[in-house]
Amino acid sequence: MANEAEKMSFEEALKELETIVEKLERGDVSLDDAVMAYERGTELKQHCQKRLDEAKMRVEAIRAKKASSVAEDTAPFDQDS
Repeated sequence: MANEAEKMSFEEALKELETIVEKLERGDVSLDDAVMAYERGTELKQHCQKRLDEAKMRVEAIRAKKASSVAEDTAPFDQDS
């Protein structure tokens, strides 16, 4: 199942995770089903966290690139002119 989660988009995984949480909160599942749902929820949570971490790193890389390009475009102020 973990491999199956890796193929899901963030949104798909989050929606399934929300469904699992709702089902567990209602308490209308057997103990065995609850344990299986918890395991699946853990896999989905890890997948979502991985996707969020990847997105954060991409945004930070974009920001760093933008910041370095701004620094390269500036010149020191010459007070003697």
